[in-house]
Amino acid sequence: MINFDEEIEKFQPSLEIEQAEDVINNNDLTDITDILKELLKEKNDK
Repeated sequence: MINFDEEIEKFQPSLEIEQAEDVINNNDLTDITDILKELLKEKNDK
């Protein structure tokens, strides 16, 4: 049988996943919220 406690102790996350996480968290993409904020700002400035 599998000893889950032993397997968890041996677990090490993949470097690829850690690298992807850094890229995702540091990526500054415009989303719908940013677009709506800009549209509302432009409307209120007029």
